[in-house]
Amino acid sequence: MLETIERRFREAAPAVEFCSLRYVRDRSQRLRVRQDVLEPVETTEDAGAMVTVVDRGGLGYAATSDLTASGLREAAARAVEWARRTAGRTVADLSGVVRSLPVAEYRTPVRVRWEDVPLGAKLDLVREECRRLHTEERIVDWFASLWHTSSENLHLTADGGRVRQDLCFLVPNLGATAHDGREALTRTLGAEAWGRQGGMEVLDAVGFRAQAPRIAAEALELLVAPDCPTGRMDLLLDADQMVLQIHESIGHPLELDRILGDERNYAGTSFVTPDMFGRYRYGSDLLNITFDPGRPEQLASYAFDDEGQPARREFVIRDGILLRPLGGATSQARAGLAGVANARASSWNRPPIDRMANLNLEPGRASLEEMVRAVRRGVYMRTNCSWSIDDSRNKFQFGCEWGRLIEDGRLTTVVRKPNYRGVSASFWRNLQMVGSAETFRVLGTPYCGKGEPNQMVRVGHATPACLFTDVDVFGGAA
Repeated sequence: MLETIERRFREAAPAVEFCSLRYVRDRSQRLRVRQDVLEPVETTEDAGAMVTVVDRGGLGYAATSDLTASGLREAAARAVEWARRTAGRTVADLSGVVRSLPVAEYRTPVRVRWEDVPLGAKLDLVREECRRLHTEERIVDWFASLWHTSSENLHLTADGGRVRQDLCFLVPNLGATAHDGREALTRTLGAEAWGRQGGMEVLDAVGFRAQAPRIAAEALELLVAPDCPTGRMDLLLDADQMVLQIHESIGHPLELDRILGDERNYAGTSFVTPDMFGRYRYGSDLLNITFDPGRPEQLASYAFDDEGQPARREFVIRDGILLRPLGGATSQARAGLAGVANARASSWNRPPIDRMANLNLEPGRASLEEMVRAVRRGVYMRTNCSWSIDDSRNKFQFGCEWGRLIEDGRLTTVVRKPNYRGVSASFWRNLQMVGSAETFRVLGTPYCGKGEPNQMVRVGHATPACLFTDVDVFGGAA
């Protein structure tokens, strides 16, 4: 099929400055058992292509699910028409932005293919893990799920460029809700934060088969736990909450199209301005953030972005100083700033825009025990359950599923409904200790939304646990 699409595209490509085709075929299957009852198996398949044209300073694109020769010719003609209409009206000269592709391939490393494990065996696994969550009658709701997606991507240019990328994703999840007649409290496996690229071996990498008893026990202990105290204190965030903290208060503020105002109408702007790069202190000296799409097991790993730019690891923040934005080739040309290869589209029928990919906080030297011993009064929080942030991605308020008091250097009482609030521009400067490799986890989210029309993409965040000082902590519903 790919060879046929390539031949048809090369025959249909118009005589313009630049023309490309991006073909995407996604196949997905979801298995979910809730309260020991198998829900309908969801299987979906979606395929199509987008033709992009740059000519005489204009940009046009057109998407189609008609992959016949006539369908691709029609899409190319519509893309040319839009390029003519936008000539002289674009925010930057796009003629020199889009570059020819190499001939290259990238594939997710997979040891055990999803397709090679019988459906019955996968359903038995999900049933068993669901069953193990129901440890007693106070567990009133419980579920286990697996979500697998394979994505076949082919990016072609009229001058002979060809990049093929085949990606495989597996997102496991578990959850248990305990109820005592008054309150219902839930614990999950990181709220789907444990998704990775790979095959069935991902389940062993994240310890999927060992998690159910712990999740059920923690849901039950929340029933008798007091609410989290309120006040300014130290805050120790586990890796599965650091995912959300990095995502919302570093990732989104640094997206260059947002900084340039493109998202103002829908998702807001950013407190970051172009003049901050190279000089602004984003956090303490311990804050080191990398854009790293080359880590093969992470959710957003790839070799080339959807503008065809080669992806490589770059420091975005180093020793607390803001170095570069998350902006692809088009945004870099507009802003005159060096960015990264992160122009990404959620599917064949969406254009690439600046998106986070793998945005990681590099590990430090502190063990979890050392961070706990450094706290006189504080709270250790795990697993995000609620979030709110203003439209400049500055003031935020986040809630977690589970917390535990730290008193005089010791973990003591479990607390429920722990929350904290802060301001991005100062919160990261209170980063006091960064966890070592033993606290480092490869995590992410399959649900990052942005753009008009909306695009949902996968984002990876690998991070250790981190300790912050002087944080506004409070209990109760966020």
